[in-house]
Amino acid sequence: MSLGPRQRTELLALARASVEAALPSGELVPAPGEPFDPELDRPGASFVTLRIGEELRGCCGTIEATRPLHVDVWNNAWASAFADPRFPALTPPEWADAGVQISVLSEPQPCDVRSEAELLEILRPGIDGVILRAGLRRSTFLPAVWEQLPDPRRFIRHLKLKAGWPADFWPADMQVLLYTTESFD
Repeated sequence: MSLGPRQRTELLALARASVEAALPSGELVPAPGEPFDPELDRPGASFVTLRIGEELRGCCGTIEATRPLHVDVWNNAWASAFADPRFPALTPPEWADAGVQISVLSEPQPCDVRSEAELLEILRPGIDGVILRAGLRRSTFLPAVWEQLPDPRRFIRHLKLKAGWPADFWPADMQVLLYTTESFD
């Protein structure tokens, strides 16, 4: 899905409104019924990232498009501010200094690789988001993570550690999916 400037502006406004509506109590307020732009009512998957300066302050999202994009952004903005397990709930003074970034995901595509070495051969640093799945666990890094982990081997190793696996883990049932994002703030 390619978003125009007005659609991006509307999604950013929705993300901010979601956090502001929840600031008094921390409780999720239902998303508005319909977006101004009907394209945003189509299913979409997104991540919303909050930063204060250069520091991450929350990042939550969905990998699969199971609800309208505007609702996905609304719920993920709230989750980034109040339900990211890495951080306490956002406070009003923090919100005053927070920046919001939205990443809209393409549909993840299965990648037929049988080893980490094969995956490293085809990865496009800075472009590909990666999902690893094995058993009941899965882990993802958005393409933006390439900025902190530009080496493909380190990128994949950290992704495995994020899932709770050893860095050298690669079981026979490992599934790999790749996606891209359209990110804006």
